[in-house]
Amino acid sequence: MKNEKDYMKTLRWLSPVLVVLSLVVAGCALVMCESEYLWKVQELNLFLDTPLFLRQQMVTSGWLLTWLGTWFTEFFYHPWIGVAMLCGLWALLMVVASRALKVSVAWTAVLLVPVALLLIMDVDLGYWIYYLKLRGHFFAATIGVILALGGLWLFRVLPARWYLRPVFVVVGTAVLYPLIGFYGLLFALLCAVLTWRLMDMSIAGKITVTLVAALAIGLVPLVSYRYVFCQTNIVNIYWTGLPLFIYGQETPAYYIPYYILTAVLVVMAALYGMKAPKLLSRPLGWFVAHVVLIAGLTWGVSRFWFSDYNFHKELRMQQCVEECDWEGVLREARDQQVEPTRAIVMMRNLALFRLGRQGDEMYHYPAGAAASDTPLPLNMTQVAGRCIYYNYGMLNYCYRWCLEDGVEMGWRVEYLKYLVRCSLINGEQHVAQKYINLLRHTRYYGEWADRMAALASTKGGLGEVPEFAPILHMLNYDDQLASDNAMVEYFLMNKFANTYSNDPLLQEQTLLAALWTKDIQTFWPHFFDYARLHPKDPMPRHYQEAAYLYGHLENGVDISHMPFDEQVKRDYQEFMAMAQHYPGMKEEQLRPIMYPRFGKTFYFEYFLIRNQKLY
Repeated sequence: MKNEKDYMKTLRWLSPVLVVLSLVVAGCALVMCESEYLWKVQELNLFLDTPLFLRQQMVTSGWLLTWLGTWFTEFFYHPWIGVAMLCGLWALLMVVASRALKVSVAWTAVLLVPVALLLIMDVDLGYWIYYLKLRGHFFAATIGVILALGGLWLFRVLPARWYLRPVFVVVGTAVLYPLIGFYGLLFALLCAVLTWRLMDMSIAGKITVTLVAALAIGLVPLVSYRYVFCQTNIVNIYWTGLPLFIYGQETPAYYIPYYILTAVLVVMAALYGMKAPKLLSRPLGWFVAHVVLIAGLTWGVSRFWFSDYNFHKELRMQQCVEECDWEGVLREARDQQVEPTRAIVMMRNLALFRLGRQGDEMYHYPAGAAASDTPLPLNMTQVAGRCIYYNYGMLNYCYRWCLEDGVEMGWRVEYLKYLVRCSLINGEQHVAQKYINLLRHTRYYGEWADRMAALASTKGGLGEVPEFAPILHMLNYDDQLASDNAMVEYFLMNKFANTYSNDPLLQEQTLLAALWTKDIQTFWPHFFDYARLHPKDPMPRHYQEAAYLYGHLENGVDISHMPFDEQVKRDYQEFMAMAQHYPGMKEEQLRPIMYPRFGKTFYFEYFLIRNQKLY
């Protein structure tokens, strides 16, 4: 027995070491695996260092969570800084929890359970990052739990006499609810549970605390709604500070980590002061329990960590587009290992368009229309629509979606940056200056705002800027704002297919759109316009393939004198001959057979890629 006690004295310090190692591993995993995700989170965030911004948060309960949460989220601009802060807050949470719940040093690792749940809340969102209205979500739950447990700690150390504890529950709930919303009510619930484990309280005192906590939970939100936070929807007064996973329909599965976290904290409060079973007090039992705990938490976090391939590919491409790294976009496209989403295909085509290689390479990359891994009724307008519209010169639609989503979801850095760009290109310097002034109050976008301010003095100067110069060529169209029905690709391609221009850059895009429609009558006028505007340039490969195919499908245009490349003609003949070897086969059966030889041709696209789902 003496040896066992000596072993336990040594082993008990391994639990804090495991906690530190777990935080380091979690932080490294976030930085290494989710850098583009964290970048996007801070792009969809906005913190302004102005009194007005603070007052705007204070119109609803839980305002401290959103204010601090958005401030911390800014630091994901450098992912390692934001992650270090997040892990530091988790460490603080465990220190506060260990004091509030009197967790022994030997069992510190148990406090990894709420931390693991908080991590899951951040990494299981997926496409919800585009739709969540709760600002500062990445840090909100962590801050809320820290403050709730901090209040519980004070409740525990208060003396039992003079009714200090019941009074503190009322005052604490009244103070915390406006600041942290739901987590203020969680504080009251934990006090009601913990009071039954405190040995210095009488039965009457425990009943009093429980009744007072129940009344505080029920009445404080109602009183706050009636006299302070009347802008909050009364249906949500008990849930402020929590994200609402409702878009078209509710998705209750995303609330599960919040339910479990609440239950875990309640159970910990209910087990306050209880000694570990004798079996777990011995070295072998302690060791097995910790192995099972760490293994279970590792499995749980990895199981619910959203790791959809296309989601992360879209984020990396968006980051490259934002940096005008068009080769980076193509590098991501070449590395595509599964069927891509249409957002990936459109960003890849945008990069080829910017590099002047779309006519020769558009079909050299994996194509497809994979469904996004989300229960949301996803629209491309939320994912990549703004950057697609902006880079193709459809400024009114980019501006419109930034405004609409800003009103619906809350203002974000990404929206403000596109509003600045669109206003500058439209020559609306005063409007651009308004958004520039807002961005100057952010931590990391002040220099970007200053660069844009330098361009605001003259519209003509934008032609000298590589980011803006191609977009200026795309503005020669009938600029009217209509409804796109949130169908970015369908609307954009049909708009271009019915546009005629003498600007070579815009005209080529109209020809590419005509290829997308696969309509022969739409193709020929754009094809001849391209030939007229590029008399000395070689005809790109895919345009030749389309002309050669359409010339054989219909006799409306004589192609006998057109100088087609021999490879174009040979590919067509071999494609048609190979297709005749598989009569009666469906398209989905022919695709894997024909792709290795003809997947990089318009012939394959025309005959075997059809009825793709757009969004």
